[in-house]
Amino acid sequence: MTESPLTTGQRVSSIAHDFGVFRALTARGMMRMRRIPALIIPAIMMPMFFVIAFSGSFSALANVEGFPTPRVINWMVPYAILQGASFAGMGAAGGTATDIEGGFFDRLLLAPCRRPILMVGPLGYSALRSLIPTTLVLLLSLALGADLPGGALGLLCLYVAAVGVALLFGTLGLAFVYKFRSLKSLSIVQIFIFGFMFLSIGQVPLALQSGWLQHAARLNPMTNILRLSRQGFLGHVTWHGTWPGLVAIAGLVLGFGAVAYRNLRRIVP
Repeated sequence: MTESPLTTGQRVSSIAHDFGVFRALTARGMMRMRRIPALIIPAIMMPMFFVIAFSGSFSALANVEGFPTPRVINWMVPYAILQGASFAGMGAAGGTATDIEGGFFDRLLLAPCRRPILMVGPLGYSALRSLIPTTLVLLLSLALGADLPGGALGLLCLYVAAVGVALLFGTLGLAFVYKFRSLKSLSIVQIFIFGFMFLSIGQVPLALQSGWLQHAARLNPMTNILRLSRQGFLGHVTWHGTWPGLVAIAGLVLGFGAVAYRNLRRIVP
């Protein structure tokens, strides 16, 4: 049975309202970032510091047999960029927590949209915000001598990984914010960020690790995401090096997103 024109029109109107609210929430996050530079400056300076500090202190790694690149900076750049992207994702949750504590979130509940849009809007902001440190850190790294033999495909993998990390930590942060309804809950998210990033192949390749650290890095989904982001800096892009990272991103975003949405539903039945 075909739908009546009225039903179709209502559906189109609903989608238009949803998109309008999503765009407004994303734009509001970007506007807040411009008005409060302290929200973005640490997310830029921290990965830049990692590139400079780690490329210097770990420079001898390039002399170790089996290290995948003669330039340590090529190994460290994607790691530093994903660190910045993770905090860009957490920034979306921080904005939502501020709205909840300040009472503005109650006004958002009156928006003419379906409730998941209240979660997707801040995630759109986190994705856009992650592009800023990614681009600036990449330009700094190229100026310091990093190269990208993987070309355009390698660059695409880097940006996909950065946006994916911003989204997965954005959904994780929202899950805690909707649960505890407090900005203080983001301190727990920081523990997850450092756990995911440091217990991976962020600094040292898997083959050069030993003991429980190697086992943790092998099981850590961030390892596959780092492999995805590093392909262009270590050589040519391959499907074998791409799909595990994409699966890890999709699985974590969907998993954390489901928890966040469940907690949101407890606020708004």
